[in-house]
Amino acid sequence: MSPRRLTVASYNIHKARGLDRRVDVDRIASVLGEIGADIVGLQEVFHGQAHALADALGLTLVMGGVRESPFGLYGNALLTRMPVVGSHAFDLSQHGREPRGGLRADVETGAGVLHLFNVHLGLRFGERAAQVARLVAEHVHAGHAPGPRVLMGDLNEWFPAAVGRTLRREFHGRHVRRTHPAPAPLFPLDRIYWDEGLSGGTVHVHRSRLARVASDHLPLVARFGIAPV
Repeated sequence: MSPRRLTVASYNIHKARGLDRRVDVDRIASVLGEIGADIVGLQEVFHGQAHALADALGLTLVMGGVRESPFGLYGNALLTRMPVVGSHAFDLSQHGREPRGGLRADVETGAGVLHLFNVHLGLRFGERAAQVARLVAEHVHAGHAPGPRVLMGDLNEWFPAAVGRTLRREFHGRHVRRTHPAPAPLFPLDRIYWDEGLSGGTVHVHRSRLARVASDHLPLVARFGIAPV
């Protein structure tokens, strides 16, 4: 039986505030509609925005908040076409720095369970190095059940450093593409990594005209196959 093909996207939507300074969740939904992903990891999203995007796209929402705000719970979210069989949010905050965290969701693909991690790391080098060490030791490794893993998110690593080195040792997929700033991307802040059990992986940046104004990041998109177990 041939592998099931999956499309995964990671997108920092910048609270749905575009480069024209307009907050427009419908525009973000249109960008995601252009991609047609089976799984979407969102960063910098309010719960209400994530709920509206899930409804617009017909996807299931899993929210992973990192803090409360005047506009509701804020943080990371996963949207998926597949049944969610387990999920939890986790904290990666460093003392004295902005709250940061991640979200794990396990989904049934029809070819076995896929373990998803969506994260948003900090702005300082030492902060990110500590966060990625915790991420791998406490979450990627801890309680790992059989089945391949995908890790995505805004890693905020402007140049090659500790985060990329750590995740390249852990995962197979290691394509780096420039995603920020959206009009003329220079920096590969957004990444998608995956296990060897996922075949034929490709990565590209979604560069539509709409995506270049909808957020300060462009969506990163990976496509690969998951073989039936």
